[in-house]
Amino acid sequence: MISTNCVISVVLNSFTTVTNQAPSISQVRCARRTSSRAKASIGRVTCQAPRSNGTHRCPRAVATEAPLEEPEAEELPRWDLERHFGFKDPYDQAIDDEMVKIQKDCQDFQSSFDGKLSTSLLPAVLAYEALDTTLTATLSYIMLANDTQLANTDLTKRKGELMQQYSQMNANHLTFFSLQLADLSQEDLEAQYVASPLLRTYAPFIDDVRRAREYNLSEEVERALSVRGAFTGSSPVTQFYQQELSMLSFQWKGEEVGLEVLLSLLGGSKDAEERSAIQKVVNDGLKGFERTTALSLNMVAGSWFVENQERSFKNLRSSRNLSNNVPDEVVDSLLEAVKSTGVEQCKKYYSLKKSVLKATQGLKEFTWADRNAPLSIGNASDKYTWAEAVEVVRAGYSQFSPTMAGLFLQMVDEKRIDVPAARGKAGGAYCSSAFGCGPFQLLNFTGTQRDVSTLAHESGHGCHNMLSYPQGILQFHPPLTLAETASIFGEMIVFRDLLGKTTTPEDRLVMLMGKIDDIVNSVVRQCSFDYFEEQVHVQRAGGQLAPEDFCKAWTKSCVDYYGEEGEVFDSFADTSHLWTYVPHFHNVPFYVYSYAFADLVVGSLYGVYQSKGGEGFEEKLLDLLRAGGTKDFVDALAPFGLDPSQPTFWKDALMAHLGGMLQEAEELAAELGYLT
Repeated sequence: MISTNCVISVVLNSFTTVTNQAPSISQVRCARRTSSRAKASIGRVTCQAPRSNGTHRCPRAVATEAPLEEPEAEELPRWDLERHFGFKDPYDQAIDDEMVKIQKDCQDFQSSFDGKLSTSLLPAVLAYEALDTTLTATLSYIMLANDTQLANTDLTKRKGELMQQYSQMNANHLTFFSLQLADLSQEDLEAQYVASPLLRTYAPFIDDVRRAREYNLSEEVERALSVRGAFTGSSPVTQFYQQELSMLSFQWKGEEVGLEVLLSLLGGSKDAEERSAIQKVVNDGLKGFERTTALSLNMVAGSWFVENQERSFKNLRSSRNLSNNVPDEVVDSLLEAVKSTGVEQCKKYYSLKKSVLKATQGLKEFTWADRNAPLSIGNASDKYTWAEAVEVVRAGYSQFSPTMAGLFLQMVDEKRIDVPAARGKAGGAYCSSAFGCGPFQLLNFTGTQRDVSTLAHESGHGCHNMLSYPQGILQFHPPLTLAETASIFGEMIVFRDLLGKTTTPEDRLVMLMGKIDDIVNSVVRQCSFDYFEEQVHVQRAGGQLAPEDFCKAWTKSCVDYYGEEGEVFDSFADTSHLWTYVPHFHNVPFYVYSYAFADLVVGSLYGVYQSKGGEGFEEKLLDLLRAGGTKDFVDALAPFGLDPSQPTFWKDALMAHLGGMLQEAEELAAELGYLT
């Protein structure tokens, strides 16, 4: 029984931040489905998430013209967890009482169903579902509360204690369920399907668990691994890494600021010298964090190697692909397309951006610090109040789906969004499904256009959750291949709505190039992260890596995906240690390709929406979202005439999604005289 100990938060700009949330609760951050194996472990933590230096979309709290000082947290809405979960505070005795009851329920579950699934599968699934719902609500509350108070060591300790209790319950009383379900004979399963139509409605969940059969170890070994996980595995180290990452501080202009603030400044500065200075401060500051990061990554990669060996997985990504229900061949095809067609389009775009920045900002040298630089043209405002951001998202959603617009406003009105950027708060952004009580969004809002885009993205996840909740906790999570559908589509709808309201070619070019920045970060950047992981994991099989080994692998991934120095970027200065704050590497190895997968699938979906004038599209998309995890990506996308399993799909998607916008941006830049 393989479990994924993860929860993804996401970060800004092109940097990704993930939050490790111990053993497993049905909590979706930036939407991701938990492993099929972990899925059969109650209290599953499913993730979502993300962004890192060069990332993509789900989270990012990157600013344009962001203020240096920390935002006043009390001026912006905070989520009201106590209202929705019913606890007074994280130390409420009711939480401990609930955990005692759950412990008793887990013991009863084992005594009732261990060794009896061949005849009692339906009551076992129903009992398991009830357990999962209760445990998920309780642990989700603690994890969400902790994410706004990461500097509170008492609360972090409280969360750890509860997660250890969960780990013991799961190991001692629940491990048998997924293993015995996976081993159940097809004959016994079919006989129970015939006897109970209700059981057949759980077939997607059952099939998901049974896919892991050939990779499971003995029940005794699985139990031993599970019970030790919270104490000895890589999880405690990655949690320490995440906590230390959240507390990093940097000196900028005589003040101590957090990473979020610096990245906001970097992503919003229209001054090349300032960008270069910020990039240096960030990279130099991260050098002191290299040993902590190296320790964690060595632990993670080492554990991954042993797991793959013991469970006989075919290649490095097979375990992740299995948990995502994606064939190895489809992922390989995606990565190959991005490394060829995607990299070509990436270099073409940054050559365009280099020319535009030289023409409009007098740029002399195009460096890594300029990669996400905003343009100094146009008259459109790039600052928004929270009320304005809400109205932009509402208006954009309403253009496409009044249903989703209504769900979005429900999240706002019910205080399900923690808005402000604040010290001691998890970085980036995510949406937690928190089944039974959710969804909840964590943002780091500083009033930028990117923050508005992030709100549109995370709200898409929230809408997806709310639409799929009727499937029940075991089946509402969409597969990773579809988990970003609502979020990225919602983001695209809002972007197109704003783009259509631009009044000058300069404003239109600014918006187009900002969007292309996002797409390149979601697709090419994330696949470069995947390549970095590949190098690290291959080397780790031969022994531990030193910090300089990680730096070399990072540099190689940059060169392979962005070209040698001088080809497009004149300098990769001050990039050597940016690998140190990409939490996905620690919490969800080989997860990052999912962002490229999702972005290109949704880009293709949007192409269908445009080509058919939207006729009947909304209801088809809502049906896809309502299905949750009951359909795989092939069946779910068939009504739209799309099939990502086809070898040519990814190259075609890259050209249609990225190539079309890039062509328009080039034409506008030429029209405005920015190309030499």
